[in-house]
Amino acid sequence: MVLLPYRESWADEFTEIARRIRAAAGPAILRIDHIGSTAVPGLSAKDVIDIQVTVPTLDDVTELTRPLWQAGFRQGAFEYDVYHALPEQSAELRKLYLREPLGGRRTHIHVREAGRFNARFALLFRDYLRAHAPARQEYELLKTRAATVFPDSIEGYLYLKEPVFHLIYQAAECWASQMRWAPAPEVR
Repeated sequence: MVLLPYRESWADEFTEIARRIRAAAGPAILRIDHIGSTAVPGLSAKDVIDIQVTVPTLDDVTELTRPLWQAGFRQGAFEYDVYHALPEQSAELRKLYLREPLGGRRTHIHVREAGRFNARFALLFRDYLRAHAPARQEYELLKTRAATVFPDSIEGYLYLKEPVFHLIYQAAECWASQMRWAPAPEVR
């Protein structure tokens, strides 16, 4: 497990990948957002661009997936995010997971349904860490220690991080309520 110091280039890389996704499947997409640690200036991260693609529904995603596959993006599978307060296979946690084209910049594409818990979670988590340096610094410390304890195990690394995600999310929810938070408009 290798964490890199924040790189300004991650934002530009996201913009280029998002442009390719939008060009391939534009009409099927409501918004595309840079999420995860590479989307938080000042936060160390694994060198993977995480992208959230928001769609109206996950019931029929062929309008999205067909053009993305034709553009080289690799077919993924339906999965469920983890949030302990919700059932494991809750519709609120369902997503379609895709990957970058073969040989492309390492990218995780999380296709989530508008209005669902997991779509909001990703954006709120990102925005809260952007706005709160102390939380960002402590989260980075945890990530660094988890990577040290589990240098060769993504499962172990995530095992330590997952409960912290949920704790940070609780603080983020309080902040969101106080600030009347709404996700920033999509950057195009």
